[in-house]
Amino acid sequence: MSQSYLITMLYLLPVVFALTLYYRRHHKRETHYRARLKETEKESIPEPLTLHPVIDTNKCIGSSACVKACPEHALGIIRGKATLVQPDHCIGHGACEAACPVEAIQLVFGTEKRGIDIPQVKPTFETNVSGIFIAGELGGMGLIRKGVDQGKRAIETIRKNKAKGDELDVVIVGAGPAGISASLAAKESGLKFVTVEQEDSLGGSIFHYPRRKLAMTAPMTLPIVGKFNRYEITKEELLEFWGKITRENHIKINFSERMDSIVKTGSGFLVKTSKDNYKAKNVLLAIGRRGTPRKLGVPGEEQSKVVYSLIDAEQYRGLHVLVVGGGDSAAEAALSIAAERDTTVTISCRGDEIFTRPKSKNRQLLKLGVEKKRITVYVDANVKEIGTDNVTLSHAGKEITMKNDAVIVCAGGTLPTAMLKEIGVIVDTYYGTAMAK
Repeated sequence: MSQSYLITMLYLLPVVFALTLYYRRHHKRETHYRARLKETEKESIPEPLTLHPVIDTNKCIGSSACVKACPEHALGIIRGKATLVQPDHCIGHGACEAACPVEAIQLVFGTEKRGIDIPQVKPTFETNVSGIFIAGELGGMGLIRKGVDQGKRAIETIRKNKAKGDELDVVIVGAGPAGISASLAAKESGLKFVTVEQEDSLGGSIFHYPRRKLAMTAPMTLPIVGKFNRYEITKEELLEFWGKITRENHIKINFSERMDSIVKTGSGFLVKTSKDNYKAKNVLLAIGRRGTPRKLGVPGEEQSKVVYSLIDAEQYRGLHVLVVGGGDSAAEAALSIAAERDTTVTISCRGDEIFTRPKSKNRQLLKLGVEKKRITVYVDANVKEIGTDNVTLSHAGKEITMKNDAVIVCAGGTLPTAMLKEIGVIVDTYYGTAMAK
């Protein structure tokens, strides 16, 4: 064997070894992603309705930059191309689009089969109706940092269109991330404003999270306050932070005050709420897509034992509880309550989506809870009547009456789409299409 051949082999062996390691690792990862995708397809997980990525496979080079950037691990690489392997994990973060080196990712709303209604807004967050602004979740962006940024930027435009006389410069509707940010910005700009919130606490959608649930966030910059650098924070910590900064900066929020209507006037708008009327030059809608809680419309629903979100599972310890709904909020509420001692938990769902709609982890825990008989599930069932100490379900052509101390309705919310259209705001339905930039 010649010396030159030995030298060549000496150089080639490390290369072959490195390539072998690379392909083994690549194969292992692809097998993992394929398994996750197969599970998604097997369990018929719905396509995402929120903002989510669509990958152009002709452009994609499989760099994995998007996979690494996704905070929810919704993406994977299969056959050398990026793939949305777990659509139910996607929260519309947008980091994947920014990370792609070849611009192969586009963020879109809705899917070909399932549309999503989004109001038309300009880059200033003003709608087609002059003086009506939309920021945050209602405009399609559910992320905390996005809502904070949009609320602040909307006020930057509103301060250029200030009111004259006794009118308010702006009525801010909602005290979630966008509404809090807008209120701080309005205070910083010296605007005359009122902030109303239909709940009895600030936080928007986060207020309805179960106890100790993590609220995924990223660094954000709030008016007056400055930069907030936390990445992972619990619901309680985030609400405490928001409460602290609103108190320290004397931001008054009118809690338990629901907006009922907006009427166009000569100089601006008359905002009618459940407690008062406000004349304002501008209106900023910083409400969530949860909207006004959707009610069941059955006898007995007006009782105090009926609520529309779970705040504290511990208060239901030892009680007979009915959870109504088929999504993540219903699953999480049932799981949290079932963890308490001596609690009887029943889920009533109009279809069978309680085993397909919730996130993978919630579905697995729910199935385990059913197997261990900690949770009872009635699919294809409807609540017929809520009594003082019982509840009646209509199921499989029969009526089932069971003991009941509390009812938690997790049936989503009614969006103000009709009200928006009534005042002239254009609402588009997106079927897997991107919003104009």
